[in-house]
Amino acid sequence: MDLIYAIVLGIVEGVTEFLPISSTGHLLVVSALLDFPTAALQAPDSKAFRDTFSIFIQIGAVAAVIAFYRRDLIAQARHICCDRAVQRFWSGIILAFLPAAIVGFLLRDLIKTALFTPLVVGIALVIGGAVFLWIERRLRAPHITTLESVGLRHAFLIGLAQVMALIPGVSRSGASIVGSLLIGLDRRTATAFSFYLALPTLGLATLFDLLLALHAGAIRSEHLLLFGVGALVSFIVAWLAMAWLLRYVSRNSFRVFGYYRIAVGASIIALFTTILAG
Repeated sequence: MDLIYAIVLGIVEGVTEFLPISSTGHLLVVSALLDFPTAALQAPDSKAFRDTFSIFIQIGAVAAVIAFYRRDLIAQARHICCDRAVQRFWSGIILAFLPAAIVGFLLRDLIKTALFTPLVVGIALVIGGAVFLWIERRLRAPHITTLESVGLRHAFLIGLAQVMALIPGVSRSGASIVGSLLIGLDRRTATAFSFYLALPTLGLATLFDLLLALHAGAIRSEHLLLFGVGALVSFIVAWLAMAWLLRYVSRNSFRVFGYYRIAVGASIIALFTTILAG
């Protein structure tokens, strides 16, 4: 049963990591609903195990970005020493990464203890959904239509918006896409920039958390198969989700994600308020 749950959570991570609907929020809620891990797994600390598993399967999502953009990444690596456009682009990615990295490092423990609850996830989903609907109503004609046109100032502003994603339920991709749309990126460019931004943001955060988990002994050899299956499923599904989202936003708005977030968020609030009341 735990293996089936690992596959389900791998699918959840793969679908939600790059769609603007919050992977952390969905994993938190789905894990609680599934009561993962089960007693059969003999995990001494179920919450610590869930947290470690959720972190580990993000490796699949990071690998999906690398695989999806492998040709571009190889070409950029070959020319980064002499191509000013490539240098500026990656300087922008690093600059956009820094605000969330600094705030997340300083407030990591506070965020995890105070905000990682289903109720916070539900509220953040609803507010984020309303923001998407509001932006789509006021959106003007974009003036930044290629990744090469994203300047350092634009990148820093997107990075500031991404800080909001430290709240579970906001969504890393959702926050960066909202910030991108507000400063004039078109939907496809905003989405692609959020994919690239996932490499340092998600990659380094995952590595940092995994090192802490290893140090604390939260990853045990008998659990590696479970972790590996979850990461592999996450990789496959994340690749498909990225390809679909880029095609979708080329012809459609983000309204559907706004409505989805509000509906799911309201359901989570109602469910867990009922549970707490009972």
